[in-house]
Amino acid sequence: MAKNILKVLLIFFVFGSNSFAQEQTTSAIKQLVETYKNDIRGPYYRIKWFCKDGSIRDAKDPCPDDIDGIQHASFKQSALDLRKTNHLYFGEILAAIKTNEFLDANHNYSRLKQYQIGNYLKSIDNGWILRKGQYYRGAIQSEDEEAWGKAFFETVLNDDNFIKTNYYLIRQALKDIPHNGDTNIGQLMRSESKILAEEIPSFMDIRIKIHGNPQKTDIKLVEHFIQKNDSKLSLKEKKKLKDLVVTMEQFYAPLDFKKIDKEIASLNGNAMVVEEIKNFSTYFNDHNSSRKIVEKSASILANIRGTILDFKSVKDRLQLLDISNQLENILLIETQNWKTENLAETIHKIEALTCASLGTGLLEFWEYDQVENNLKNSTNKENITIEELNNVLNTSRSIVEWSASLIKANYNEDVLNYTHFEPLAYGFIDDRVRNSIALSLGETVSKLGTFVAKISNINNKVMSIDNQSAIRGLNPGYAFGELVVVDGNPDAIEVQTNKIYIFQNPPSDLKPVAGIMTVSEGNLVSHVQLLARNLGIPNAALSNENLSALKKDNGKKVFYAVSHKGNVILKEEDDMSNEEKKLFEKVERSKNMIEVPVADIRLDVSKVINMRTVNATDSGKLCGPKAANLGELKQLFPDQVVEGLIIPFGVFKAHMNLQMPNENKTYWEYLNATFKEADAKKKNGSSDEMVEQYLLTSLVKLHKSILNIDLDKSFVKDLKLNFQTAFKNDMGNVPVFLRSDTNMEDLKEFTGAGLNLTLFNIKEEDKILQGIKRVWASAYTERSFKWRQKYLLNPENVYPSILIIPSVDVDYSGVMITKGINSGTADDLTVAFSRGAGGAVDGQSAETRLITKKENYLLAPARQADYIRLPNYGGTKKYYTSFDKEILNDDNIYEIRKIASKVRQKIGEKSEDKNQAYDVEFGFKDNKLWLFQIRPFVENKQAKSSEYLNSITPKIANSTKININQKI
Repeated sequence: MAKNILKVLLIFFVFGSNSFAQEQTTSAIKQLVETYKNDIRGPYYRIKWFCKDGSIRDAKDPCPDDIDGIQHASFKQSALDLRKTNHLYFGEILAAIKTNEFLDANHNYSRLKQYQIGNYLKSIDNGWILRKGQYYRGAIQSEDEEAWGKAFFETVLNDDNFIKTNYYLIRQALKDIPHNGDTNIGQLMRSESKILAEEIPSFMDIRIKIHGNPQKTDIKLVEHFIQKNDSKLSLKEKKKLKDLVVTMEQFYAPLDFKKIDKEIASLNGNAMVVEEIKNFSTYFNDHNSSRKIVEKSASILANIRGTILDFKSVKDRLQLLDISNQLENILLIETQNWKTENLAETIHKIEALTCASLGTGLLEFWEYDQVENNLKNSTNKENITIEELNNVLNTSRSIVEWSASLIKANYNEDVLNYTHFEPLAYGFIDDRVRNSIALSLGETVSKLGTFVAKISNINNKVMSIDNQSAIRGLNPGYAFGELVVVDGNPDAIEVQTNKIYIFQNPPSDLKPVAGIMTVSEGNLVSHVQLLARNLGIPNAALSNENLSALKKDNGKKVFYAVSHKGNVILKEEDDMSNEEKKLFEKVERSKNMIEVPVADIRLDVSKVINMRTVNATDSGKLCGPKAANLGELKQLFPDQVVEGLIIPFGVFKAHMNLQMPNENKTYWEYLNATFKEADAKKKNGSSDEMVEQYLLTSLVKLHKSILNIDLDKSFVKDLKLNFQTAFKNDMGNVPVFLRSDTNMEDLKEFTGAGLNLTLFNIKEEDKILQGIKRVWASAYTERSFKWRQKYLLNPENVYPSILIIPSVDVDYSGVMITKGINSGTADDLTVAFSRGAGGAVDGQSAETRLITKKENYLLAPARQADYIRLPNYGGTKKYYTSFDKEILNDDNIYEIRKIASKVRQKIGEKSEDKNQAYDVEFGFKDNKLWLFQIRPFVENKQAKSSEYLNSITPKIANSTKININQKI
C-alpha cells in the first residue's frame, strides 16, 4: 500500500509539477538571463546525439549507422521549463525543432519571431544569453542548421495562403534563418557600428550616419576614422573597426548576376517575371542611373510578389524570394544615391518606393490600390495647386506610417514581452525599419514635407530638431509643463496631469495629461483621442526619428501648442513670448467648469427598467445617456438594436444609503464628507497636490468597500425576473455586457467617453452580480476621477446607472463620427473599425475611413494583429489576423451611409442643435449592422476659438499653383 502511494506521489511530482507550473515573474526571468550570460554553456546542458529513432545518446556514443542522427546541445531544465510556463524560447537550435512547432501558428508565429529577436540581441549584446556559451564547441552545427532552414522554407512555402497572408514575415525570416549560406549583413553592420559607438564615443557621428542615411561612402568614413585615431585606439578597437569595414564591403558588394542568372534559368512559372529578372543584370550595367535602377528593381519586387504563386515548385519559390531580398538590398543602396532635384522627381521617387513597399510586403495590394492613382495623377500635369500638393503629402505620409506600422504590427507583441526582462529588445523594430524601404521613403517624404510647408506657410517649430515636416497636429490646444519622452512600453509610466508626454503609442487607459504627442496615432475616434479633443488637450503625431531627437529635451519645462491647421510649436520655457506666458498667468481653472445637473434626477425609481420603455428624454433622470439613447435607438431602429435592461440611478443610490463598514456613516455620507473635507483643506491653504492625494486615498477606500457591498435581495430577484422577460432566458444562460452609464456623460461640454467600466460577455450569475458592483465602483477609480476633476464643479453628484445588453459576437466593430474630423466636412463621416468586439474605441490601430456621399477614402488600414471574439460560454477569446484584406466591404459602406442619414434625420431633428454631430458605436455580424451606442460628439469650444491658436494658424492659399518641375 505504502509503495503504491509513493508511486502516485512520484508520478504527480514528475508530471503534475509542469501541469501546475506557474508563469515565471519578470524578475525571475531577468535573473535567469543574467545566469545564462555568465554560464560557459548559456542555456545549454550538454552535447548529445539525437537519433532518428527518437533515442538520445551521450556525445561519446553516436547513433548507429543504420539509424543516423545529428549532434547538438541539449537544454538546461530551466530553459525547458520557461518554454512551458512563459512560452519563451532562448538559444534555439533549429535542427532540434519540428517545422510546425517552430512556426508556432497558434501564437501568431511567436517562436519564429523570438528566434529573430534572439538573433538581434546576440548581435548587439555580445552574444546575449550566449555571451560565454557562444564558445561552447559543438552546441550548434551550422551545416545542420542550414539544412533544416532549407527544409523549413520548402515546407512553409508549399502553403499558398501562408505566403499570401504573411509575405513580409517570410521575407524577414529568410534573412535570419540559415538556408543558403547568407546572413543578415545589414543587421550585422548596424549592430557592429552601435557597439563601437558605445565603446568609442567619438565614433557616434559615423554610427548615426550608418543608421540613418547609409551609403557606400561610409566605408571611407570608417577607414578615415581608423587612420585619424590610430594612436588612440586599442588593438581590440582597431580589430572591431576593421571587422566593420569588412561587413560594410560585403553589404555594398555588387550583386553576383552570374549566380542569379544561373538560379533563374530553371525557374518555371510566370515567364514575364523570369524574363524581367534575366534582363535586370543587363539593365543594371547599361544604366548608370540610381533612379532607373530603383524604379526597375521596385517594379520587379512588386511583380515577384504578385506572381509568386504562379511558381508551383517550392524550390522555385524559395529561389525567387532569395532573389527578391537581394534586389531589395540593391534598392536600399541605390535609393540613397538617388538625389531628387525637383518636385516632380521627388513625387516619382515616392511613387517608386511605394511600389517597393508593396513588393517587400510593407503594403498590401488593396492598400496600394488606394494610393497609387493619387501619386501618379499629381505628376501628369504641368501645374499643381497647393491643396492638391498637400493631398499628395498626406498620402505620402500615410504610406510611410502604414509601412512602418506593418513592421510594428508583426513584432510588437513579442518585442514588448521581451522588453519586460531585456530592454535592449525594444530596438529590434527600429532595426527592421532601418533595414527597409520605410527609411528612405520617410526621408523622401520629409523632403517633400519641408517644401510643402514652405510654400504653404505651415511651419512647425519643435525645439531644434531636424525633419519637422513629419510632425502634424491632431487636436488644437496649448499646454505648459515638463516634457516626458517615453521611448518604450507606456504601461510602465505613471502619468501626471501637469506634464506633456511623447509616446510611441499611448496607453488605452491614459489618465489626463497636459499634452500628448504620439508616433502611433492609434485612430481618430479612440476614447483617448475623443477625450483629448473634448478637453482641448494639444495632440500631435510625429515620426520615430522625431521622438528619438527629442529625448535630449526630456525633463525640460516646455510650451506646447497645436493650431487649427495642424502646425505644432514646442519650445523651452525661456523662449516663450509674453503672450504665451500670459496664457498661464491664472492658476485658477478657466476651462468652462460645469455642474452635473441633478435637479431632475429620479432617485425614487429603484426597480430594474426594460430599455424599450426609455428614450433620450430620460437621460440624466432615470439613467445615463447610453441607456436612454439606446432605448431611443431601439424605438427608431428596432431590428438593429438588441434588447436591454437598465439598473437606474435609484438602485445605486439605495445601496449607497446603506451603512459603510467601520465608518459609522452611509456610503453616500462618506462620499460627501470626503469632498467637504477636501474643500476645507483647500481653503486652509493645502496645495492642489495634497488635496488630490487626500481625495484619491479616500476614494480608493470607497471603491474597495463598494466592491464588497451586499446587494439587496429584492433587487436581485427583480433583476432575475427582468432577465427572463427581456432576454427570454434565466440569468446565467445569456452572456451580456455591463456598461457603466453615468449622469456626467455626454453633457454639452464633456463627453466622458470610456472613463468607467464596461464588462464584456459575462454569463455566470455570480459574475454578473459582482460585475454590477464593479461597474458602480469604477466611478471612483483614479483615472475616472482625474478626468472628471478637469471639468466638474460637483463630482460628488456623479451617479452611475448600468446598461445590460446581450452580447453580439460581431465580426468587426467600431465607431462613426457623423462629420469629417481632421479632414472632410460636416456632411462627411469618419469611421474607424477593427476586427472582433470592442473595435477602435480602445485605441487600436483601426481601419479608418473618410466616407463622403460618393467617395470612400482610406485614411489608415488596420494594423492590429490580435482581436477578440465573444464565445457563447462567456468571456473573450483571442484571435490573430493578417492584413491582406480590408475590413469594411462595399455593402458595409452602403449600410453605414444609410444609418448615418437616419441618425441625422431621426435623432438630429430632436436636438436643439440641428448641426450636432454624433459618436455612434456599432458592429457587423454576417454583414448585418447592429447599433450599440450613440452620443453627441463633443469638441472643445475654447480650443476652437482661442485667440492665440487663431494667431498661430497660417492662412493657406490653397488655389495657388506650383510648377511641377520647380526645384525642391
